[in-house]
Amino acid sequence: MKKVVVIGPESTGKSTLSEKLSTHFNTVWTPEYARAYIDRLPRPYEQHDLLEIATGQLQLEREQAAKANKLLICDTDLYVIKVWSEHKYGDCDARILDQIAQQRCDHYLLTYIDLPWEEDPQREYPDPEMRTYFYNVYRDIVMQSGVTWTDIRGGYEQRETLAIAAVQQLLEN
Repeated sequence: MKKVVVIGPESTGKSTLSEKLSTHFNTVWTPEYARAYIDRLPRPYEQHDLLEIATGQLQLEREQAAKANKLLICDTDLYVIKVWSEHKYGDCDARILDQIAQQRCDHYLLTYIDLPWEEDPQREYPDPEMRTYFYNVYRDIVMQSGVTWTDIRGGYEQRETLAIAAVQQLLEN
């Protein structure tokens, strides 16, 4: 089975793209576990919550992988938790870093910041400078990952076309 991870800053169409890809390739996708976790919290999230989120994300991926049709699309991976932890708290729990070292990905789809910002109570950085900062952080991660990746830009249709072509190529190789 191949695993494709859609990664990028907030409000760049990751969930929409993940869902579209799963439909196109007749498979399942793994949503971002952090969303549901934070929605259930009766308080703002704290650094210790990130380990629970990482564990939940991996569990959700395992559950979805069991249902996948030769391809699993993931809306995010543990690198996102690492980036947020380091940015917001100055470091990342070693247990999350250990899990990152064990995670596997066959291709990254890196979403660019050229979609309009959509307000959401869980989103924290609408400022264009911060969006650029986070895009660059994720770009560095995928470039250093040793995994193939595709830069996904443009409107929703263009993004979908680019992503489908990248995933199709991955499946054919």
